[in-house]
Amino acid sequence: MNLPCNALIPELAVTSCDTSLKFYCDILGFTVTYARKDEGFAFLERDGAQLMIDEIAKGRTWTHAGVSLEKPLGLGINLQIKVESIAPLLNAIEKHNITLFLSPEEKWYRRGDEEIGHRQFIVADPDGYLLRFYEYISIKDYKNPV
Repeated sequence: MNLPCNALIPELAVTSCDTSLKFYCDILGFTVTYARKDEGFAFLERDGAQLMIDEIAKGRTWTHAGVSLEKPLGLGINLQIKVESIAPLLNAIEKHNITLFLSPEEKWYRRGDEEIGHRQFIVADPDGYLLRFYEYISIKDYKNPV
């Protein structure tokens, strides 16, 4: 099997592979590309976005000596994930009564002489990792906005 992989693929240490799979696949629309159930590991993909989940203490667990892995995990990071539309995700999240970390917003980010528009929101996964889903709006001239 020759799988196309992104140059950077985060691996998230999770407390329960089964719980994470339900969240990522059943609610957020990721699919399992491959898994090693005996290790609590799964490689997930959604529209080209790839990530790995690995259950803590079931397979290999990467951590610093003396540091306990407690929720919320991944402090100080959020993973930006591009989607065609955020609306279906918001509907699925609402259907499962999941509280958003950041409500939907329109945000413009400056890049040189232009601004890139995103419609985005942030949701925390069951272990506290922050996922920022966004849809592209457009690009406008920063110096001469219309």
